[in-house]
Amino acid sequence: MYRTKDGDEIFIIDGHVHLWDGRPENWRNVHGQQFIDCFYGYHSFLQPKDKQWAREKFYHYGAETMHDDLFVRGYDDMAIFQPTYLKDFYVNGFNTLEQNAVLKAKYPDRFILNGAFDPRDGEAGLHQLEKDVETHGIKGVKLYTAEWKGDSKGYKLSDAGAQKFLAKAEALGIRNIHVHKGPTILPLNRDAFDVADIDDAATSFPNLNFIVEHCGLPRLDDFCWIATQETNVYGGLAVALPFIRNQPGYFAHVISQLLMWLGEDKLLYGSDYGIWTPDWLVEDFMAFEVPEDLTRETGAKLTLQAKKKILGLNAARLYGIDVEAQKAVLADARRPVAAE
Repeated sequence: MYRTKDGDEIFIIDGHVHLWDGRPENWRNVHGQQFIDCFYGYHSFLQPKDKQWAREKFYHYGAETMHDDLFVRGYDDMAIFQPTYLKDFYVNGFNTLEQNAVLKAKYPDRFILNGAFDPRDGEAGLHQLEKDVETHGIKGVKLYTAEWKGDSKGYKLSDAGAQKFLAKAEALGIRNIHVHKGPTILPLNRDAFDVADIDDAATSFPNLNFIVEHCGLPRLDDFCWIATQETNVYGGLAVALPFIRNQPGYFAHVISQLLMWLGEDKLLYGSDYGIWTPDWLVEDFMAFEVPEDLTRETGAKLTLQAKKKILGLNAARLYGIDVEAQKAVLADARRPVAAE
């Protein structure tokens, strides 16, 4: 938990974290190396120099390092797992629900477990989604529309198969649909992450929440025009937020546009761990103010209340988390057990 100098407590839900295995022994082909090395490029560019990892650690940092970076060295109170399977690139998958569930079982009050689906899996995929809800009680999924599968190099949410899966998700009680719509990652195709299909999906499924991870970057304008008219479309700040330190002007432009178009109730913080760590991200975000010239132009302000919403309260609302009750649970977990 982050505490301001005035004693305000900021409850933080990290909306975008991964526990991946990018080690060479898990690479199915050259694309496994390309993908994780592209991630490492983002890490090297935007993670502060004194906090950067060696490549070997980045490939596989492990469960306990993740726990400590998020909740001990970092300010997160809870975090949402967003799986990315990529089984065409990785023998055992890159970051799967099953891998994440092990850490969820060890720290049940810290993690929210999301699943995933791929409409190209057909009936078998629909049955697996049912099983995932039954086994893990998932309330959200992460979709990766540019993922390769056999001869296919992606799909759209407007496809008939995707619509069938979205209907199934709604019937199963899954409400939160996180969709990667951001920068391309080698070797995936840039256009397969295009944000345009969000418009159709959000209109077709008004009872679902579509959290567009990375806010469509570099397609910020397209995303904002869609999200301002679709009341069930939200923006996830992973990838946008790390620019806050070495590209503050760019971040100021992005966040002011998002606040002007979407408002403070429709933005969710995400570290994208382990590409970046949440310690410095939260600190820099809490210290950041929208420049006066952008406020005059857009009306956007990052008030303390706005920061509280973005860092945790908005995600808590979407996932039905009672923040005060959760604070008590975490406080009890930290309290030493008296000796008998």
